[in-house]
Amino acid sequence: MIAQLNPLYIKSRPLKLWSRLISYVLFEGRPLTTKGRWFNPMVFAHLALAKRLPQIKKVEKPIFILGTGRSGSTILGMVLSMHKHVGFLNEPKALWHSIYAKEDVIGNYSIDKAHYRLCAEDATDDVKRFAHRLFGTYLVASFSKRVIDKYPELITRVPFVKAIFPDAKFLFLIRNGTDCAFSIQRWSQRHGIEKEHEIHDWWGFNNRKWKLLVEQIVSSDPAFTDILDDVKHLKLHIDKAIVEWITMMREGLSLLESIPDSVMMVRFEKLTKDPSNVLRDILQFCELPGDQTFLDYGCRVLYSVPSREQLDIHPSLRSLFNQTMKSLGYETATLYT
Repeated sequence: MIAQLNPLYIKSRPLKLWSRLISYVLFEGRPLTTKGRWFNPMVFAHLALAKRLPQIKKVEKPIFILGTGRSGSTILGMVLSMHKHVGFLNEPKALWHSIYAKEDVIGNYSIDKAHYRLCAEDATDDVKRFAHRLFGTYLVASFSKRVIDKYPELITRVPFVKAIFPDAKFLFLIRNGTDCAFSIQRWSQRHGIEKEHEIHDWWGFNNRKWKLLVEQIVSSDPAFTDILDDVKHLKLHIDKAIVEWITMMREGLSLLESIPDSVMMVRFEKLTKDPSNVLRDILQFCELPGDQTFLDYGCRVLYSVPSREQLDIHPSLRSLFNQTMKSLGYETATLYT
């Protein structure tokens, strides 16, 4: 589906069609494993122009959806995009690459040096100015008062984002690690592309994302010290997905401790079981007014899905995986032996 649009979405609030198409065509860009990448030069030309123009609208309290991919972040973002005040950017990696060129850990637009973790010092005056101009342009183009940016990898860049947008709100979306890892594995197997001497899949251009994750995040995390050598030699999608899930969940838990007023944890299973109440809690946290059309749409499209109970992963990951599950309030998984 183009821009994640479906008939129910359009019927529920027809004017949102414009907002989503503008997001998709002019701001998000087409990532490595998708079709239509021929259009990316035009996206970057538009973003380059917007960076040169004066800021045309103030960006207030932007909302960022963080976590691990395949945790339900797209459906959460699409539901929130139904709110009358909100414009939704679905992983606008072209926009962020235009703001800070060394952020592309996947290799969507560049295979130059990239940084998984970005800190406040990386948010130079130029970076701040470009970000406010681009997000401000987006608000005007989409006829929106607030922006929601779903980009899970920003979870390792919150100090950077906070330096740009001090009043930002962060939704830390969590999902059972077993379900998340299986979903990543299926996605990579289904969408992975191999051509000539290149592999494009969940792990980026020729495993670029995985290598940077291990080098820049896993290697500096004390929790992985005793198993680091095993992690470096993992090959299976499911094992690498478990490592990504553990690291991103640990990042989120740290944010909840360090900046609790700016971060709200959203449990996917609770969101899909009781969407009305969870969505109301999100509105309150994000300081958005009530909106019945938004709530009605969320209750129609969010529904519980069965959870997997068993998981076959590398033995060295099992203890840390179950520890992380417990920290998030989940039952430990049944692991094959």
